Amino acid sequence: MNYDNLTLHTDKYQINMMYAHWVQGSQNEKAIFEVYFRKLPFGNGYAVFAGLERIVHYIQNLRFGEQEIAYLRTQEENYKEEFLTELQQFRFTGNLHAVPEGTLVFPNVPLVRIEARVFEAQLVETAILNFLNYQTLIATKASRVKQVAPHDVLLEFGTRRAQEADAAIWGARAAYLAGFHATSNLRAGMLFGIPTKGTHAHAWVQGHDTEEEAFRKYAEALPDQVTLLVDTYDTLRIGVPNAIKTARYLRSLGKQMNAIRLDSGDLAYLSQQARKMLDEAGFPEVKIVASNDLDENIIFNLKGQDAKIDVWGVGTQLITAADQPALGGVYKLVAREKDGDYVPVIKISGNPEKVSNPGFKEVYRIMNKQTGKAEADYLALKHEVDVKKGERIKLFDPTHTYIHKYIDDYEAIPLLQAIYAQGEMVYELPTLEQIRTYHTAQMQMFWPQYLRKLNPEVYRINLSTEVWTLKMDLIHRYQV
Repeated sequence: MNYDNLTLHTDKYQINMMYAHWVQGSQNEKAIFEVYFRKLPFGNGYAVFAGLERIVHYIQNLRFGEQEIAYLRTQEENYKEEFLTELQQFRFTGNLHAVPEGTLVFPNVPLVRIEARVFEAQLVETAILNFLNYQTLIATKASRVKQVAPHDVLLEFGTRRAQEADAAIWGARAAYLAGFHATSNLRAGMLFGIPTKGTHAHAWVQGHDTEEEAFRKYAEALPDQVTLLVDTYDTLRIGVPNAIKTARYLRSLGKQMNAIRLDSGDLAYLSQQARKMLDEAGFPEVKIVASNDLDENIIFNLKGQDAKIDVWGVGTQLITAADQPALGGVYKLVAREKDGDYVPVIKISGNPEKVSNPGFKEVYRIMNKQTGKAEADYLALKHEVDVKKGERIKLFDPTHTYIHKYIDDYEAIPLLQAIYAQGEMVYELPTLEQIRTYHTAQMQMFWPQYLRKLNPEVYRINLSTEVWTLKMDLIHRYQV
């Protein structure tokens, strides 16, 4: 088995549709698909786009090798050998546009647009959704944590609870781009250049005759990186006092202890008492690290109780996005080739939120020139020029269309950037540090009411009048 080849990291119905197109001779017809999500996760006011680098690597390496072809021969569909030969020649030759990683994104706004032969566009759906859904979810969760502890150090500690190895490393990357400072995962550190941090386990203390001995021997081994876990037996009665003894020992060597770590109990009370004990012992520089199933809500409440915590280790709740384990992104056909032109298509549903926005579209972020803040995201058909020229446009609520305003003093920033053109990569992937800087700048582009953790204001997502009219016309056409 070729574990590293992700070409068959797809749903079987994708291959079946490719086969049906091949049989019918329509495999070379062009199609346009958009990737977006319908609802913000965690009740948040925004999401943070992540996953593009993984998508790029996937597209670069799409190849049906001998093992993949041999496996497809075993399937009950009995694909013809000529089809399998066609797959052996498969390469992505289309166009792919995406918003940059770290961008703040909102429901029903295309994050990725694929324009390609339907034969190619169908294959890549599953993997793109898999990468984008997970990493965007984790980046958004990380950003929520960052919002409640903007000036504290945040550590990603989730590997052992992640849903397998890939989730651990790509989740660590997503957390880092959204503002976390380090990860416990060394593989993520090596692959992506993320700083790594680690202390010791309770087992280190249990493996010695006394806690004091355990702390001393740890300090002897790593005198420049000493953070001691103080809750193995009794945090305040012996844990912190033993840590203070170790800090004194290090000071006698001309060294300085970094921190103590609390991993259980009443973190607010324990941190307050530990801080007092450390300060009275003459160690105000020693930090306090906290862990133990933390998330943005617990951290928010602990800070409200004046917990004396400097560093937060966030694991399970972050890496699994425990309170909402899926983003729900979708991949929808919006236009197909017919007689040499693109014809808009729509998906209609009994659930109004599932009705798609048809047509070959561009996405713009409308920046108010007077305030310097984002006013709305605006979806327009590709040929529309008024928004490109900065002319007056109408912003109206797609659900309650009577709610509207006109705007003419704005800058329209295109969100979708070219990543692949005719199968060639035309985008230079930014470094992770560049993405972090970009994300920080993104946060400054929005009013605080859209960013707050609880009951955020709803950011406006607007359709151009042409897109809206097209959508209504197609709904009426197919509901006759």
